[in-house]
Amino acid sequence: MRATRTLATLDEVGAGDHVLQMLDSADDVMDRSRAFVADGALFGDKVLIIGPASRTSASLAPVVLDPARLDGSLISAVRREAASAEREGYRSLRVLHQPTCDASAGGAEELLRSELALEEFAADSGALVVCAYPRSNGNAAAPEHAGCVHPHHLGSRPASPAFQVYRTGKDAWTVNGVVDTDGAPAFAAIVRTLLEQTATVRLLCHALDFLDAAGMSALADAARCLPGRKVVLEGTNETVHLAWELSGFADPSIPVVMAP
Repeated sequence: MRATRTLATLDEVGAGDHVLQMLDSADDVMDRSRAFVADGALFGDKVLIIGPASRTSASLAPVVLDPARLDGSLISAVRREAASAEREGYRSLRVLHQPTCDASAGGAEELLRSELALEEFAADSGALVVCAYPRSNGNAAAPEHAGCVHPHHLGSRPASPAFQVYRTGKDAWTVNGVVDTDGAPAFAAIVRTLLEQTATVRLLCHALDFLDAAGMSALADAARCLPGRKVVLEGTNETVHLAWELSGFADPSIPVVMAP
C-alpha cells in the first residue's frame, strides 16, 4: 500500500515515488538534483528532465523537454517517454520536473492538474518523479498547493494546504489531514479533475480529520460540476459524517456518498 513519506535526501527516492523538492532562491536545481539524475545510470533508468531550456543542462540526461515547446500535454509526453524506456530495456523512467506557473488563479489550477496527472503516472507505472519548486515562485501559493498532491517530500512538506490527496491502487485516491478554507480551492480543483476522468471517484478518507464549511462547499460544488457523476467518500470518521449532515449537504441533489 502506498503511503506518505518524508525523505532526508534524493538518494531515498524509490519506484512510484512522487517527490516535492523545495528550493531556496540561491539553489541551482541541477546542482541540487545531480545525484538523482546520475543514479539513472546506476540503476538502469532512463532519465527525463522537464524544464525551461535556460535552466536545463542537456548533458545530464538522454531526454530533455521544454514545456513551452511540447506538442500536446505534458503527461502525454511523459507517457511516451515511459513507453520508449520500456521498449529500450530500461528498468523505469526517472523524471526531474522543474515546474513553471504564471501568477493567475488559472495558472495555479493548471499546474495542480498537471501534478495530479504526474502523481497518477508515478503510482501506476512505478516511475520515479521529483518536482523541484523554487520558494520564490511568482505565485507563492503554487508550490504550497502542489504539495497536496505529492505524497513524498524532501525535508518537510508545505504547511498549507493541510491535506494530501494521492493515488492508492488503480481506482482510488487517499485523502488525509484537514480540508479548510486555505485548501478548499485546491481540493475543488482536484475533485473536478478526477471527475473529468471517471464517472465515480473513490476517495479513501480513513485519515481525513475534518472538512470545514469551505471544504464541504468545495466538495459539493465540484461534485455537481459534471452531470451523471459522483464522489464516494469511504471511511469518513463520525465528525466528518455528522458535520456533512448537519450542514445540509446530505442532499440527493449533491452527488456525494459517504460509505463505511
